[in-house]
Amino acid sequence: MGEIFVNARHIDHLLHDPSSAYGAPYQRAYVELAVSHRGRPVDEIVPLLRAAADRALLGFTGADLIEQAGAISSGAPYELRVHITG
Repeated sequence: MGEIFVNARHIDHLLHDPSSAYGAPYQRAYVELAVSHRGRPVDEIVPLLRAAADRALLGFTGADLIEQAGAISSGAPYELRVHITG
């Protein structure tokens, strides 16, 4: 299970919010990769997740991204604990 701290003003960077104009929520990129990259090598998925996290201005650690990529590759569920700050 991963863990991330997100400022309340920027929760739309992580989760899709139809009332927000923010266009690159990480959730959307993760779901798209989960569909398109299931069964692909973890090493191929990690840079794509890193790029999505960078676009969303989220500070996932390398270990978090490897864990997420492993879940995508294997098709396993991934649980992320989100702490809202500020």
